Amino acid sequence: MTTDSNHKFNIAPNLLNRNFTAEKPNQKWVVDISYIWTQEGWLYLAVVLDLYSRRVIGWAVSNRMKRDLAIRALDMAVALRKPPKGCIHHSDRGSQYCSHDYQKRLRQHGFKASMSGKGNCYAFTYRAAQG
Repeated sequence: MTTDSNHKFNIAPNLLNRNFTAEKPNQKWVVDISYIWTQEGWLYLAVVLDLYSRRVIGWAVSNRMKRDLAIRALDMAVALRKPPKGCIHHSDRGSQYCSHDYQKRLRQHGFKASMSGKGNCYAFTYRAAQG
């Protein structure tokens, strides 16, 4: 498990409420960080997925699971898609997504922040991948 929710950052409400469908592109994005074992150690992968197309629209890799990893994946997705204000950005409660820098970036681009309930960090990723 990659989620570190033992932090003092603010938590956003769960706006998706398990509704993992979207009627159009750039309406609902979900994000997650996973890890892959390599011969050189752990490699962390941050992804941004559009729930409408169920495609990865942003990604980043690093040997460290820090907020800049998540920010780089978000920046790639924003540059590619240029989402409208009000696009829902849904994540787990991990410190990378709750950090001041990440939340500031969400506000700058007009996202509505949404986070999974406590102990339910994987549900959106699993359902989103079901397609």
